[in-house]
Amino acid sequence: MASKTGMGCLREALAALRLSAKPNATRKIIARSMATEVSPSRDTAQSASSTQSIMQSWAPASTVPVTVHSFPSLEPASLERWSVQHLYLPLRRDILHHAITYEGDNTRQGTASSKTRYEVHGSHRKIRPQKGTGRARLGTRQSPLIRGGGKSFGPQPRDFGTKLNRKVYDKAWRTALSYRYRRGELIVCEDGMELTLPADYEMLADRFLGDGLRETYLQKYMTNVLQTLGLGRADGRTLFVTGSSRERLFEAMAQIPWEGRALELHDVDVKDLLETGKVVVERRVLKEMIESHQSDLVSRIVVNGLRSRGPPTGEAVL
Repeated sequence: MASKTGMGCLREALAALRLSAKPNATRKIIARSMATEVSPSRDTAQSASSTQSIMQSWAPASTVPVTVHSFPSLEPASLERWSVQHLYLPLRRDILHHAITYEGDNTRQGTASSKTRYEVHGSHRKIRPQKGTGRARLGTRQSPLIRGGGKSFGPQPRDFGTKLNRKVYDKAWRTALSYRYRRGELIVCEDGMELTLPADYEMLADRFLGDGLRETYLQKYMTNVLQTLGLGRADGRTLFVTGSSRERLFEAMAQIPWEGRALELHDVDVKDLLETGKVVVERRVLKEMIESHQSDLVSRIVVNGLRSRGPPTGEAVL
């Protein structure tokens, strides 16, 4: 009887639920389960519009400021802006490693050479009989076992050079410059960078500065200049890069190799930009560096007779 009573109560409850249910309830439940047919709520629409507006208003910096100094006082002379693709690339140690290895392999001479037994001068007759002497059998005097004979598996002239994609190498150049720029170690100076000496230096050099005194004077003078400008050995060795040879600057830096060195543009590579503390470069030289090492930024596709030449270099601001 208890079970029949319980079943009856259950049937009454289910009947009440069927009567209270609305006819469109099933359709609404099905519609809510389909994401493509649901209309977005006000909160969702507002969040989407705000996100879109933020993305439209946000734009990464496309240029970085570069101060051009006068030499040797290093006073600011002008202000320019350069593309981030030139002087603000992220540090890529793998690319720099490939570039330095590539440069090192291609600078190896590979001229070591030794003569084989077929290149040693002399007769090729047999030195002694094969048997009966009680000694080891021996052939010609060119044998590697005899002093003066050929060398087995000796070094021969070879090319140690390796290959590297030009775009990777060009990006390594700009990565090295960007590394120096972010650390504040890239100093751009006006064109014609030359060491300024006292007015009476030439007269003293001709009359009194002889027998090594000229070199000693330049050594002390250039050391004081670097210490005053904060470019001495205490702050890391300094690399001066010029478009052509500067007689006084190059001669003075040759006297103090422990403080730094001066190089022309065609003698500089990626390793030189990384192994010193600071890099002092002329503006024209920096522009030539960038223009000759931006193959990955220049498009080969010609549209309406024009081809992209990459971002502009050195736009004047002040």
